[in-house]
Amino acid sequence: MRSYLVRRLVGMVVVIFLVLTIAFVLVRLAPGDPASLMLGPDATPEEVDALRIRLGLDQPIIVQYLTFVTNALRGDLGTSLFFNQSVTSVLATRAEPSIFLALFSLLVALVIATPIGIWAAYRRGSVGDQMSVTSAMLAASVPSFLTGLIFQRYLATDLGWFPVSGYGSPDADFAERMRHLILPAITLGITNSALILRFTRASMLDILGEDYIRTARSKGMRERRVVLRHALKNAGIPIITVVGLTFALLVSGAVVTERVFNLPGMGNLVVNAVLRRDYPVIQGTLIVVAALYVLVNLATDLLYLILDKRVKY
Repeated sequence: MRSYLVRRLVGMVVVIFLVLTIAFVLVRLAPGDPASLMLGPDATPEEVDALRIRLGLDQPIIVQYLTFVTNALRGDLGTSLFFNQSVTSVLATRAEPSIFLALFSLLVALVIATPIGIWAAYRRGSVGDQMSVTSAMLAASVPSFLTGLIFQRYLATDLGWFPVSGYGSPDADFAERMRHLILPAITLGITNSALILRFTRASMLDILGEDYIRTARSKGMRERRVVLRHALKNAGIPIITVVGLTFALLVSGAVVTERVFNLPGMGNLVVNAVLRRDYPVIQGTLIVVAALYVLVNLATDLLYLILDKRVKY
């Protein structure tokens, strides 16, 4: 176990260094002077020179790279050109909506997908099974922005059950901010439930055909116990894998939904950073998202040990 963790940590370090290198190279590969691109065509030569010195672009490329990597490892991801604040603080202020939106969306997806996937596998070949698979394909096919606009129109505007958009006023309490996330979470949860449902159904189908399941039934064990305790537990590893990857994807990939509901999350921040040519924010977000993916993968692998005692590292 210890040697496995050491190997995984070394792999994480390698991945982070690769991401740092890619983030560093992307800005330098842009045609023209990076400082001129950041400031736009209306900048004066003096402003461009000042920004080049401020960003260290006047130094040799190897010195720029070593400085960038050293600062990133210390948590210094640079300074946002638009906010005039450190990228770390900018990302920290935008992390709350994205993280809670991902958690709520994942909860909605699990509530929808897990019971339906188990039931569809148990009723394999039935009309209900076919309807659940068709519904999953439909949910995956409909764009999240369309689902969000429909919910905004009927659930928020017409019925007034939820806020239409935004994240509450600046002095809003925690409960009010979370209330603004309910409708976006339902939108994302429905879209992402399709993949979890299909994995749950497929995993359960494989396990329900095993010999030990037939043996448990032949001994007179209750069907609910056979399905939930024996089959679901042993089918959990593929489900945990897709759930972990879905969570990481929700944190980093909810750009469209955040734009539709005007949420001040990381996705919205990246879109605005691209439009403003705020390259330090783009670089910082890329690094943070990559680190998140690596940590989620490690946490998912460690959950295997809790879920299945037969797993050994």
